[in-house]
Amino acid sequence: MSNAVAGSAGRKLRDAWAAGPLAIPGVFNPLCAKLAERVGFRAVYLSGGALSAGNGVPDIGLLTLTEFVQAAQMTAQATSLPLLCDADTGFGEALNLERTVRLFEAAGVAGLHLEDQEFPKRCGHLSGKSVVPAEAMAAKVRAAVAAKRDKDFVIIARTDAKGVNGFDDAVRRAKLYLDAGADAIFPEAMESRDEFERFAKAVPGATLLANMTEFGKSPLLDVRTLGEIGYRLVLFPLTAFRAAMKAAENTLRDLFAQGTQAASLPHMQTRQELYDALGYTGYEARDKAYFAG
Repeated sequence: MSNAVAGSAGRKLRDAWAAGPLAIPGVFNPLCAKLAERVGFRAVYLSGGALSAGNGVPDIGLLTLTEFVQAAQMTAQATSLPLLCDADTGFGEALNLERTVRLFEAAGVAGLHLEDQEFPKRCGHLSGKSVVPAEAMAAKVRAAVAAKRDKDFVIIARTDAKGVNGFDDAVRRAKLYLDAGADAIFPEAMESRDEFERFAKAVPGATLLANMTEFGKSPLLDVRTLGEIGYRLVLFPLTAFRAAMKAAENTLRDLFAQGTQAASLPHMQTRQELYDALGYTGYEARDKAYFAG
């Protein structure tokens, strides 16, 4: 396979963040990815937290590489947008990263991010985390970069060190991971706008990702503000998931109490809206054309 893949997903993601600060919503299933594309987003994200929760388990590394890649492939096939994927701690040590990267790349995704937590990992906004030695993570980054078949496939290094060892160690690790070949840095759990800004100034010239997850340690800054202080990618990993799950819970409670879904109808996607999102008429038209032929 050529090192330069024309129009690859990775190239699309790089072009999108080069055009300005890039809002990347988490999509918890392939249809959600289609909706994000219809709305106008330029990239989408598959969160390990959302994938785990959607399978009824907490985000502590219980799902396997195979389960992540299967979800990634289905999502990537549903949209023309570049898909960035959460790859947790990489599903093993440095040599395992070779296979991890190749499977995600073969699934059609644009790139992935790796984190420097010890396994079993924890949600980045919870206490009790621990991180691997910085050089061990740098080795994983080097392995991930070496495994790429498309030079534009994106490798993002996430560091959770700020909440474990402090701000200065997070900066030190970011520089080490960039030297190892990471395309961008994801500093997790910054606790103020000032910390986000200080981090950007401490790692000048780096492509940076900000995580705007709700109910965590970071303030909910808007995309424009984050762009102004030096961030090119802005994740909203569980925003749609949380809203959808709350709506589902409320609908189920109402159905249980009332014995009918009638009161929930105004809050539902209609049959026609669903068919439009799926491109249903296009499937029908092609089916008729095949039989006519």
